Amino acid sequence: MRYSEDHKAQTHRRIIEEAARRFRRDGVGATGVQALMKALDLTHGGFYAHFKSKDELVETALRHCADELDARTAQSLSGEQPLATLVRHYLSRRHRDDPAQGCPLPTLSAELGQRGQASPVTDEVVASRLAQLEALLADGQEATLMLSAMVGALVLSRSVADPALSDRILEQTRASLLERAGAGTPQA
Repeated sequence: MRYSEDHKAQTHRRIIEEAARRFRRDGVGATGVQALMKALDLTHGGFYAHFKSKDELVETALRHCADELDARTAQSLSGEQPLATLVRHYLSRRHRDDPAQGCPLPTLSAELGQRGQASPVTDEVVASRLAQLEALLADGQEATLMLSAMVGALVLSRSVADPALSDRILEQTRASLLERAGAGTPQA
């Protein structure tokens, strides 16, 4: 049975969206092509009608994550206190508890670096976040410190079993960053 081009494009998009969620939530290594395709009610062999390899899917899904992150960040930056809003959103319980919808850096940076599969898309995500922070802070060093602290705090808050300790990591990092940036009182 032949499918329309529109059907193929929709299927392609569904694969990318599901892969992006799973890569952010579980990591690249823990996301198998067969399980991914099964979750979408598609065949493992059908994957190759859309992508040459899992590596190609990783790049495409990272690009999708970057585009989503750009859209969300633009929304955060449009308010009255853009830096405070960005820090509060990033270092929130909601972001910690739903990695599948969040920033790909906490889940993927270490994994891709350790596997020797660092991606130009990851470079773009990091450079874009730094540029946004630099525009708000007018200081490249402070922007680098802030991004590193936010990503690191999110990684640590997700890695501990004690909910109070996890909350403490988020709250204290958020308060410290907001104070350093002079961005007002920290709120949860």
